Amino acid sequence: MARLPLLALALACLSWPASARACDTALLLAMDVSNSVDEAEYRLQVDGLADALEDPVVIEAVLTGQVALAVLQWSDSSQQRVTSDWRQPPDHAALSRLAAEIRATPRAFVMGGTAPAEALSAALHLMERAPDCHRRVIDVSGDGTPNDGGDVGGPQRRAEAMGVTINGLAIESLGLAITGFYRSRVATRDGFVLTARGHREYPEAIRMKLRRELVRVMGRADPP
Repeated sequence: MARLPLLALALACLSWPASARACDTALLLAMDVSNSVDEAEYRLQVDGLADALEDPVVIEAVLTGQVALAVLQWSDSSQQRVTSDWRQPPDHAALSRLAAEIRATPRAFVMGGTAPAEALSAALHLMERAPDCHRRVIDVSGDGTPNDGGDVGGPQRRAEAMGVTINGLAIESLGLAITGFYRSRVATRDGFVLTARGHREYPEAIRMKLRRELVRVMGRADPP
């Protein structure tokens, strides 16, 4: 008679890991709102991110993978704010509400410097209380190199030690200096960097970036 309880316990143990870690990716989107970003450029960023979350390929990846999402706005060394905290949209309606929330989010800071080291430190702190997912990814975007704060090498190394991937979206105006900085100093060794040639290219760039970050996790080829 004791064999039935033991069998039930064994079956529960076998099923526990799948249910406990059903989430494929915890994705934190860290958005630069420093002084170099004007109001029109800020609007391109929040609208572009909201539009990307309404892309059919992204919707499928988020819902199928039970992806957890959060948004952080950042500027100088003392300015980091969570504007959308962690959530796992269970259906299309919930994801649409999140996109609408992001679209309506007021700018957190104005007239601040650019401190990516502190932004990444805040992102890693937020990642410590993310849902338990197979992968943890910080998606950081920005249009400048540091003019405030500390060395980004520390947070970059800490992310690698924590098993957190950092990907970058470099918003360029002239040349590729920001892309080079993001590739060498911001992204982790398992990460990647995309380039937007100005804020007007940001909406398409963030859409493609989310596709690459989330669809790849589902075991499919990179989307076109």
